[in-house]
Amino acid sequence: MRTVPDEVEVVASWDRAHHLESPPLLVVDAVTAFLDEQGVGGGPLAWQRIGDGHSNVTYLIERGGESVVLRRGPRPPLPKSTHDMVREARIQKILHGYGIPVPEIIAVCEDESVLGVPFYLMGRLDGTVITDTIPAHLSSVEQRRATSEAVIDSLVSLHSIDVAEGELASLGSPGGYLGRQVERFRGLWEVNTTRSLPAVDWIADWLARNLPASQAASVVHGDYRMGNLMFAPQAPARVLAILDWEMATLGDPLADLGYVTATYSESGILATPLELTPVTLAPGYLTRRQLAERYQSRMGLDLTPLPWYQTLALWKAAIFCEAIYTRWRRGERPNDTVFGPSLEVGVPRLLEMAAHYAGLTAAPRA
Repeated sequence: MRTVPDEVEVVASWDRAHHLESPPLLVVDAVTAFLDEQGVGGGPLAWQRIGDGHSNVTYLIERGGESVVLRRGPRPPLPKSTHDMVREARIQKILHGYGIPVPEIIAVCEDESVLGVPFYLMGRLDGTVITDTIPAHLSSVEQRRATSEAVIDSLVSLHSIDVAEGELASLGSPGGYLGRQVERFRGLWEVNTTRSLPAVDWIADWLARNLPASQAASVVHGDYRMGNLMFAPQAPARVLAILDWEMATLGDPLADLGYVTATYSESGILATPLELTPVTLAPGYLTRRQLAERYQSRMGLDLTPLPWYQTLALWKAAIFCEAIYTRWRRGERPNDTVFGPSLEVGVPRLLEMAAHYAGLTAAPRA
C-alpha cells in the first residue's frame, strides 16, 4: 500500500493541486474528511489503485483497520450522461435486494467539491478477478469449465429478474432500446473522434436497417464479461460479485449475450482490444458457441439474430474505445503507455470484427 501521494494522480490537499496540469484523481485530506463523516476507520489512510478499468477509477482505501473501495469517474470534462457514479451505486443497491451478487454500497458522495466528481464507497470483497492468469484454485479442467458456466449462469440470473414493477422499472424504458443504442452511439462518435473511419457510419446504417425485434426485457449490464466478475477465493467456481454497473439500464437481454460472446477470447479468432481475459484461450474453457448454447437452454430465447447483437457490441466498443484514444492523444491519460496508444489500430480492428459478424466486407449499397 502507498501512503505517499503521487504528484500526478494523488495530492494531499486541494491547496497542493494548483500546479498540476490535470486535476488529481484522489485528494487525501478530502477523502479523509468524508470517511470521518461516514464513520469509516480513523487516522491516516493508505491507498492503492486497483482494477484494470480504462474509464472509471477504483482505489482500495485502508484506514484504522478498515478497508473500503472508492470508485469515481475519470477527470472532467465528462461526456454527457456518462460516468454517473450516483446512478451506478443506486442500481447496485436495488439489485442487492434481488439477490444479485454485487458489492455492498457504504456511502455515496454527490458533492463535487470533494474530488471534482461524484464518487461512492463500497465494501471490500475477498475474491479473484480473472484476466491473464488462471487462479490456482480454478486451474483444473473441471474448474475452467465451471468458471465459464458461472459466467453464463450469473447472466441468466440477472436477466431473469422481473423489471416491470418496483424500483427497477424506474431505471429506464426497455421499449425501443436497440434503436436508441444505435442512435446514441452514432452521435457519440462525432464528439469522441479526431479521425475519419467510414466503417462507423456504414455499420451504423446496417444496424439501423436490420433491427431485430426484442424478445424480452431485462436489466442489461452493458459491459458484461469475465473481467467484470469477482470469483470466490476457493473452488468450486462461484461468482462473488458482478462489478462495473456504469452502463446498466433496462433493455434487450441479448445485448449482454452479444457482448460477452463477442469479447470472449477463443483460439482461432482474431483478437480485439476488448478481449481482456485471455486465459479463456487455454483448454477447458467453454467456446463462444457453448456459452450461447448454455444461455439459450436456460432462457429459451431464439438466438438466430445473435450476430446482430455481436455486431452492435463491437461497434459500440469501437466508439467508446475511440473516446479513450482521443483522451490519450490529448494528454488526458498521462500514465497510460499501453492501452491508449494501442487503440490507434485497435479501434479499426473492432470495426473490422463488427463488420465480420454483420457479414459486411465493404460499405453496403444504398
